[in-house]
Amino acid sequence: MGIEINRFQGEVDEELLCPICSSVLENPLQAPHCEHAFCSACIHEWLSRQPTCPVDRQNITPPQLRPVPRILRNLLYRLQLTCDNSVYGCTAILKLDALESHVQECEFNPKRPVPCELGCGLVVPKDELKEHNCVRELRSLMQAQQSKLVEVQAEVAESKFQMGEQKRELQLLKDYMLAMRNANPSLRILADQMEADEVRRWAETLPKARVLRWGGMISTPDTVLQAMIKRALSESGCPPHIIQDLMENAHERRWPTGLSSLEIRQLNRRQYENYVCRRIPGKQAVAVMACDNGHMNPDMILEPGLIMIFAHGVE
Repeated sequence: MGIEINRFQGEVDEELLCPICSSVLENPLQAPHCEHAFCSACIHEWLSRQPTCPVDRQNITPPQLRPVPRILRNLLYRLQLTCDNSVYGCTAILKLDALESHVQECEFNPKRPVPCELGCGLVVPKDELKEHNCVRELRSLMQAQQSKLVEVQAEVAESKFQMGEQKRELQLLKDYMLAMRNANPSLRILADQMEADEVRRWAETLPKARVLRWGGMISTPDTVLQAMIKRALSESGCPPHIIQDLMENAHERRWPTGLSSLEIRQLNRRQYENYVCRRIPGKQAVAVMACDNGHMNPDMILEPGLIMIFAHGVE
């Protein structure tokens, strides 16, 4: 399991040979007390049969093995030997510590990856290139990808099912809380606080936005545009109990007095910069939530918040 001694140039010191395989040490490990060194594979195979040192029979176990001293590793690394691919024509003589990197790039390495020159774009081992069939390999690759796609689709379907179950259970819990809130004033206060916390947590998941062109505001969005924004809110995880209120607050007819007409909006334009805005994912629109904007004048904000849609200028 070590490296054959006849590959090395010159004599090899006996201390660098494995007592088990009599070859030059490969990935050497040392016994804890007697400090005898062995190839890693050799000593592990030996200890799987008997837990003693092969040289002096002292008791050892695999966890007790440790790396050999640096001086021994340096002596090994300085040894010069032939390439693993010498039987295929490589004449290189190199130090042991450079062997691994050389073998990977060696032009005589039969397992060196090379690109197919027939146009399929696959990379195959050099010794398999003659038998390489582009159509067969591409078909095999497509089948593997198709199998992977089926697995992914099954995982997605299972995830959707689990999410659906969780949403159903959450809705049942909310319905229960609503019924209890209507029956008990103390629970009503608790439920209101839970809903407010849910809205705040959702708002904090949205990135803060900067509006560059307030003049691009669409104050009377049509039904199609509102439907797009409503879907984006739902997909962002917006609490269902506020979606309808937010969408009603997307039209100027529901806006507070400080935004109720174009003339008033122009007078209050400087106050826009004080809004904390949250970007609605994928849309030129922002949510101006009441929980973020307690510093604004009451005539500039609504509960639970405003939706402002723009033609452009949101980043």
